[in-house]
Amino acid sequence: MTDAKEKAMGYVVNGDEVETDEEGFLVEANFGDDVVPVIAEAEKISLTDEHWQVVRFMRERYQEDGHTPNFRNMVAMLTDEDDSVDWKKKLYELFP
Repeated sequence: MTDAKEKAMGYVVNGDEVETDEEGFLVEANFGDDVVPVIAEAEKISLTDEHWQVVRFMRERYQEDGHTPNFRNMVAMLTDEDDSVDWKKKLYELFP
């Protein structure tokens, strides 16, 4: 079972601390799927398939490019993948 206690500078996932920086971003970009629900719970987000689609997209971008895209580029890339969605609006809905 995942322990969803948020620490001042990280999260506890399955008994292990996952460090964050002073702004709350993960220090280590390579994280397992079990980390995502812990962060979502701390942010009061109920994960859907659309959330996971964005998580997978960001992981792929990081693995291929060595960094994640800025918001504008992320919207453009997601639109290239699926132009039936207003990604700017959708991202704000998914991650308020």
